Amino acid sequence: MSDTAPSGRAHRVVGFQEAFKLAFSNYANFRDRSSRGAFWYWVLASWIVSVVLSVIDYVLFGGADNVGILEGIWGLATLFPAIAIGARRLHDINRTGWWQLLSISIIGVVVLIYWWCQPGEAETNRFGPDREAGRG
Repeated sequence: MSDTAPSGRAHRVVGFQEAFKLAFSNYANFRDRSSRGAFWYWVLASWIVSVVLSVIDYVLFGGADNVGILEGIWGLATLFPAIAIGARRLHDINRTGWWQLLSISIIGVVVLIYWWCQPGEAETNRFGPDREAGRG
């Protein structure tokens, strides 16, 4: 599946399942780039799994006062993939992944969300070509 990127080139669209696979297969990749679709589908998939596990935790173990066992395991299992895809998404707009440290403040989170929503650079930047979008 493809559409036209702002540069007029064909742009491969990353789907829901593919984004989920890309996040886990690149869990330790902090050097390349990640498209908006891949990033936001990952966020959505991760959130859905977290909510489902939270409900299962509540039904099986009761209590809504703290993080459940299954949800906690999911959080640990997705910690590095989440940081890696966040860094790759920032690389797509030509920013270093270290900007994720802004997430320690509310204003920083707002800035990160704004950046993560920006379209990636169509051309090769200092982090390389946009391989995920079929450009390299």
